[in-house]
Amino acid sequence: MAYSLGLTLYNLANRATPASAANRPTRPHGPLVWLHAPSPNSQPQITGLARRLEEDHGLNILITSDTNPDLRHGGILWQPTPNDTPAEARAMLDHWQPNILILAEGELRPALLAEAHTRRIPALLVDARAPTLMRGRDGWWPGLIRGLLGTFSAILAIDGPAVRAFRAAGASDPALQITGRMESPSAVLPCREAERTALAALLATRPVWFAAGLPEAEEAAVITAHRSAMRLAHRLLLILSPQDPARIPALVQMMEDTEGWTIARRAAEEEPESDVQVYITDPAQDFGLWYRLAPVTYLGGGMTDAGTNRDPMEAAALGSAILHGPRAGPFGATLGRLASAQATSLVRNAGELSTALGELLAPDRSAKLAQAAWAVESDGAEATDRVIKVICDLLEATP
Repeated sequence: MAYSLGLTLYNLANRATPASAANRPTRPHGPLVWLHAPSPNSQPQITGLARRLEEDHGLNILITSDTNPDLRHGGILWQPTPNDTPAEARAMLDHWQPNILILAEGELRPALLAEAHTRRIPALLVDARAPTLMRGRDGWWPGLIRGLLGTFSAILAIDGPAVRAFRAAGASDPALQITGRMESPSAVLPCREAERTALAALLATRPVWFAAGLPEAEEAAVITAHRSAMRLAHRLLLILSPQDPARIPALVQMMEDTEGWTIARRAAEEEPESDVQVYITDPAQDFGLWYRLAPVTYLGGGMTDAGTNRDPMEAAALGSAILHGPRAGPFGATLGRLASAQATSLVRNAGELSTALGELLAPDRSAKLAQAAWAVESDGAEATDRVIKVICDLLEATP
C-alpha cells in the first residue's frame, strides 16, 4: 500500500516533466537487452558489458546514457537518457520491447521500473553500490524505494557494504548477490611501435616523466617540480603536452628565458636529444606513446576547479605511475578505485608535486605504484562473467 502511494505521489510530482525527443532508431529483430548508465562513472562498465553481450551472445543492445558512447557495433544502439514519467516509460517499452532491463550503480527510475514490472519484463541491477532515486527527484515518497527494490530479479552488488546498504533499504536476501565490480573496456592506447623503439633508443637510460593535458594554471607547478627533480637527476626529461596548443609558444619562451632550459618541439619535427630538458608535444596526440616511454605521469587539471582531464586508466594500462591533483573532475570513481589500491600519488600543490616526483624517480617506487594501478585497470573480468551468466539465465527463463 505504501509503495503504491509513494509511486502515485512521485508520478504526480513529475507529471509536468517534458517528453524526451521521440527520434528512436528502428528496433532490430531478435532479443534485445536495455542497459542504462546513470552517470559517466558507470558508462565504461556498461559499454564493456554491451560489447560482450553483443559479440559473445549475439544479443541486440540498447544503451541509454547522458553521453553517446560512440560505439562502432551494428548490434548496439544508443539513445539519450529518457525522462522518467509513465508516458515516457510506456513509449520506450512499446517501441523497444526489451527482453530484460538492466540498470547500473543503484539509481532507481520509478516510472520505468513500475511499467516494466507490470509488463513482466525482468529487471536487474549491476555494479550496485547503494539505492538512490534519480538526481533531482528527492521527496517524500512513502515506501517507494523498498517497493522498487522488490521489482528486481537480482541485485548484483560490488561488495559487502553495498549489500548491507540495499538490505537496509528493503531489498530481499534472495535477490542480493556480491559479484564484484565489472571490468571496463581496455584503456590501452595505441602507438606506432617503430617510433616507440626509435625514441626509446634515443632516450636510452634517461629518466623521463610526462605531464599530460597540462592547463595553464598548473604550468608553474610542473616547471617547479621539474627544476627540483633535476637536482636529483640532472638528465631528467619532461615530456609536456599542454591542454591548449596556443600555449606552446609562450611556454617555450618562458622556459628558455627564465629557466635556461633547452626545449624541443614535436610539431617542429625536433627530437629529444641528450641536451633537451623539455620536449613539448601536440595536445591530445600520441598519448599511448608517451605513457609507454614515461615511467611517471602527472595527469593535468587536478589542481584546478575543472579537475583531472585525462582518464587515469590510460596511464595505468601502460605502466606509467600516476600523480594527480585533489580534484578528480569526471574521473572520481576511477581515481577512488586507484586510491583504494594505493595505486596513485595525490599531490595538492607545487611543493607536493616536487616531493612526489623526486620519490618516484627511484625505479622501484614508480614500478610499485604502476603495478598496483595496472592490477586495478585489469580486474573485473570475473565479475563481468558472473553478470553475463545471470543475464543469460534470466533471458532463458523469460517466456
